[in-house]
Amino acid sequence: MYFCRVFEIIIYNYFIYMLKKILSISGKPGLYKLVSTSKTITLVESLIDGKRLPIYPQEKIVSLGEIAIYTSEEEVPLKDVFVKIKEMEEGGKISDDKKSSNADLFAYFETVLPTFDKEKVYASDIKKIVNWYNLLMENKIDFETEENKTDAEEGVSQEKETTTEEEKETDATEK
Repeated sequence: MYFCRVFEIIIYNYFIYMLKKILSISGKPGLYKLVSTSKTITLVESLIDGKRLPIYPQEKIVSLGEIAIYTSEEEVPLKDVFVKIKEMEEGGKISDDKKSSNADLFAYFETVLPTFDKEKVYASDIKKIVNWYNLLMENKIDFETEENKTDAEEGVSQEKETTTEEEKETDATEK
């Protein structure tokens, strides 16, 4: 019984941490929302057209929550970059004139994140970030709200852990 509850808490915490349920899949365009997982397959839903696809273990899947941007000081999580872009764009999408050429992309990204490492961050990376941001805005995914939800859910999981410890102590005294 105790093992099952601990396992349940671990799985629960794993999925909480997945902007983290928004995925990039190598070789496939756009972003995908995690629908479900099993041992052999992951089911995702495209943010572009809403179609569901099976993803197999050999395919490279990266959560947006795991991606960071190189800067001269330290790596900055992608979520923080999205929040800065959202503030600059006042909650709207990035216009096409800011992403027309590589020089324009670098100039725009420098206004968003002035300390980004110009040797490690390529124009193709910035294009992905811009496209991903616009796709997230089209699908009304809010980064600040998601962070607050995670904090609230962490409190719930800590409550569960406390309850589990209390149950463990009760079980030990009963024996």
